[in-house]
Amino acid sequence: MEAPPTRDRCAFWIPATVRWADMDALGHVNHTKYFTYLESCRTAFFDAVNLWRFREHPRQGIAVVHAACNFREQVRYPAELEVGLRVTRVGRKSFTLEYGIFRKGSDVVVGDGTTVAVWMDFDASRALPIGPEMRRILEGYQGLAA
Repeated sequence: MEAPPTRDRCAFWIPATVRWADMDALGHVNHTKYFTYLESCRTAFFDAVNLWRFREHPRQGIAVVHAACNFREQVRYPAELEVGLRVTRVGRKSFTLEYGIFRKGSDVVVGDGTTVAVWMDFDASRALPIGPEMRRILEGYQGLAA
């Protein structure tokens, strides 16, 4: 397992409140919820930069083709978290996001992960090239430190 990301590497942030329903029978946040926190950050990022404006028709959009998560610490209710992301790679048809899930106001990483996403034409079932404007936006969120 690689070292977790640090706060200074994240370029976009959302808060995440742990809900009672996030816990499992062992009394800690279920591992599947970590993926939900990553998804919430990803979709908030896409909304914030309005990636949807690049659709040429309603059946174009983003598809996650790979997702991974490292579970660093148990989290129990009640808890407040902060989820940050940065873009680590922009390819011809795909891009990679790196995430850190931190305890609110601290450098404690409770989880981290990555996703690879493609810009997709769902009707044609194929990935499309990332255009220059979308590339510029994504590259603007590559974070402050490598």
